[in-house]
Amino acid sequence: MQFLLAFVVAAPLLGAAAALLPAPPGLKGKSPEQAVLRHGVTVTGVILAAAIALALGFDQDAPARFQATTDISWIQALNVRIHLGIDGISLPLLLMTALLFFLCALYSYFKLPEGPSPKAFVALLLVLESGTLAAFAVLDLLLFFLAFEMVLIPMYFLIARWGGAQRQAAAWKFILYTLLGSVVMLLGLLLIGLNSGTFDMVALASDNGRELTHTTQLLAVLAIGLGLAVKTPMWPLHSWLPDAHTAAPTVGSVLLAGVLLKMGTYGFVRILLPVTPDGMATFAPYLGAFAAVGIVYGSLACLSLARKGNKGDLKRLIAYSSVGHMGFVLLGIASMTPTGVNGALFANIAHGLITGLLFFLVGALKDRYGTADLDTLAGATGAALYGRAPRLGAFLAFAAVASLGLPGLAGFWGEMLALFGAFDPAQGLPRPAFLTYMAFGAFGTLLTAAYLLIVVRRVCMGEPRARPEHGAGAPAGSGPALELADIQRYEFAAWTPLVALTVLAGLWPAVLLGLTDPAVQKLLAGGNA
Repeated sequence: MQFLLAFVVAAPLLGAAAALLPAPPGLKGKSPEQAVLRHGVTVTGVILAAAIALALGFDQDAPARFQATTDISWIQALNVRIHLGIDGISLPLLLMTALLFFLCALYSYFKLPEGPSPKAFVALLLVLESGTLAAFAVLDLLLFFLAFEMVLIPMYFLIARWGGAQRQAAAWKFILYTLLGSVVMLLGLLLIGLNSGTFDMVALASDNGRELTHTTQLLAVLAIGLGLAVKTPMWPLHSWLPDAHTAAPTVGSVLLAGVLLKMGTYGFVRILLPVTPDGMATFAPYLGAFAAVGIVYGSLACLSLARKGNKGDLKRLIAYSSVGHMGFVLLGIASMTPTGVNGALFANIAHGLITGLLFFLVGALKDRYGTADLDTLAGATGAALYGRAPRLGAFLAFAAVASLGLPGLAGFWGEMLALFGAFDPAQGLPRPAFLTYMAFGAFGTLLTAAYLLIVVRRVCMGEPRARPEHGAGAPAGSGPALELADIQRYEFAAWTPLVALTVLAGLWPAVLLGLTDPAVQKLLAGGNA
């Protein structure tokens, strides 16, 4: 177990280095390009297998205890250690990360985005995987910061070199926002470590802030929270996200929504809740307010983009939906209750699965139509996916109803538990304010259903229209119907696991909650439960 976790974190870096080397003659296949793409699938597949083996060996009877731990002194002068470990909170995120990277590598093997060298693409993908996996496995504040920063450069280049229109501006906006947030976050991490005498997360969580004054906790929550809020992203620090998603290649959007955003909310749960509980209690009402506004704002922005004549880009719409969905995660965290935090962790996983699937589907639509503009796709009578590409239409409708929180699917439980947490927040928090936030959240679920059903109606329904000319939709009956390929085998292979897990988590939520709840109970009790 100890070796497996270290392997899962370090192997992508070794794979990235190997990707830049010339392929052995016997492994080149039809071309060196094919060889390096196959290398990416192989490495991410091995990492996924190791993560599954790690999960199978995880002691289900003690999910609150850190397992597969490695603890080695690294920088003695600062008391920084190479400390790795997983519990019921980090294990699901580790598994989802390994799965999404494997599916993205598999998808890219058949549908590589246009750009420079495939070697650079695969190497950047693997470096990105190492950073994200490390963020969920490390138990030292400075190592967490290094992992947090490690993902920025690969994602910047994936957007800037393999993205679509306006990719340079979107990539610069992404890197500037997240770097500025990270600088402030580092100050907060140093403040905690230097005042408490350790950067070890386990020791800090067990101490539960007793070594930190109230002022120190307030400053730490403000600094670290700002850095994490940018990555989450929390309204109003979200403006980098729609541009980055719109410009990123399909796999970049999947990983950005499915994995990178989770690093921010994971930091709130792993660091701020147990290490600075008094500071979090002071700022929780404000965090809840920002979360509630973000839920409604993201939904209204999506509703505006979905309306006819607004030239709404589907990728941009899904990006704004992430602002709303992550608002539920932040609302659950702000409640500081086991119910709310469990809901936040469940919503994290559900959002990664469902929104990852949505970005895969929107990327497939853009490949087929040459655009993700909703007005162009809808045309005069609709893109008519149900009639033209029924399996693609069915997948899109499924992802939409899962995203709007249909009971029986994964999206329902996390948002419901987050609202329950807001209904009865932790002792000392203003309940009238949180009841107001709950009302905002419930209203946001109605808006979410409205814009997603509008998207399904406009894209999936209608009569097959004629072939569009010059990017505009021609009226039905004016020419031969546009031929549209239904789901290809590689797309089916990449998307089906996300569908299956969305259904499994929706019908059997105890699989996930049984892991997270004991760990959350211990975390909120300061390591004493």
